[in-house]
Amino acid sequence: MTVLDTAIDPRTPAYLESRGVALERLGKLEAALDEARAGGGEKAVTRHHARGKLLPRERVEMLLDQDSPFLELSPAAAWGTEFAVGAGVVTGIGVVEGVECMIIATDPTLPRNPVDPYPIEKIRRAARIAATNRLPLINLVESAAEPVEGGPQPGGGLARDLGRLAADRVPSFCVVFGPISGEAALLPELSDYTITVRMTAGRTGPADQLAEDERDGLRLARQCVRRLNWRKRGPQPRTFLPATPKYDPEDLLSIVGLKDQDPREILARILDGSDFDEFKPAQGSALLTGWGELHGYPVGVLAGTGAPHSPAESQKAIHFIQLANATDTALVFLTAQFGPAETEALAHSTVPHLALDTGRTGDPRFVFSWPADAPVGRDDDGVIDPRDTRTVLGLCLSAVHSAVVEGAGHVGVFRSGKVDQ
Repeated sequence: MTVLDTAIDPRTPAYLESRGVALERLGKLEAALDEARAGGGEKAVTRHHARGKLLPRERVEMLLDQDSPFLELSPAAAWGTEFAVGAGVVTGIGVVEGVECMIIATDPTLPRNPVDPYPIEKIRRAARIAATNRLPLINLVESAAEPVEGGPQPGGGLARDLGRLAADRVPSFCVVFGPISGEAALLPELSDYTITVRMTAGRTGPADQLAEDERDGLRLARQCVRRLNWRKRGPQPRTFLPATPKYDPEDLLSIVGLKDQDPREILARILDGSDFDEFKPAQGSALLTGWGELHGYPVGVLAGTGAPHSPAESQKAIHFIQLANATDTALVFLTAQFGPAETEALAHSTVPHLALDTGRTGDPRFVFSWPADAPVGRDDDGVIDPRDTRTVLGLCLSAVHSAVVEGAGHVGVFRSGKVDQ
């Protein structure tokens, strides 16, 4: 492979300015995350703890294997809107008894706003990710002690999303910690296994198991996952001790905000060993394509430079997408915008797609962005610190390999920028 050579001088004015902007944006993001973690506020949290109850993130931490990572999704959902930051729901991927699971934990310290669309959107997105990537789903549910009445009732969308899990034989669990209302009321009804904390029994419907207290409920949930005999269907990483990038990820703070961004500088701080084999480097310079590995998983990269694509870029992209499907290789989109022909090719692609600062073109399994000038309520799967890019993408690659990773048997022959069927 070819080692990228993109050493930069972070002391130059352009890089210093870009870093300053990035740090300012990250400060705003951190303030939003603090607001989300605060839930219903100090009084509500104190009252909740006084009842001997755990907060949603405390429940998640106790559920997970010790010292294992947790990839929280959309932690700043509704940021910049009139609704509560975080939407009163914690969602994310973590390891339980050695099994990667999707976890949904509702926050009972935050009163439910019946007109707030973000909680149900966040729950539905988590359910879809679980179904698509074959991740067992664990719901940790409890509604506010004094739920707000009125407003629209939950529709059938959540039931359909959770129904996909059953159709694909992906198990779902629900631990009920207290009274439930609104969209959360559907979760125990649609789960395969329901555990209810004894003090709430009789008010939340039948349970498969009764727990003595919250900690016992989480223990029983871990026990259920342990008995699944669950195995990944995708291939293991090609390299189990991958080489770290040769360049400091701290540099990404200076790079990602540049107007004339060279994606090679980003890849050199993300890919294993900063190794990257560029595909058709002389054709279509506005789009960088090539092969590398990320945390041991082979990936194909399509990275934009910000310039518009000509037919040359379109043909290169379509050919590359075709090759990734032929080799069952996941695709990573980095700041790339695709035209109609490329979008059509992606529609035929069946390997996992991961997108960063790209949008939802090609229906990616995960979509993330770096902090921008203005917050966006629908932040896809999260706004992330540029320095965490490699870790986030690595966790996502591990998650998508829980399912079969297989390219389309025939994605057509690219001709004139089109995919022929």
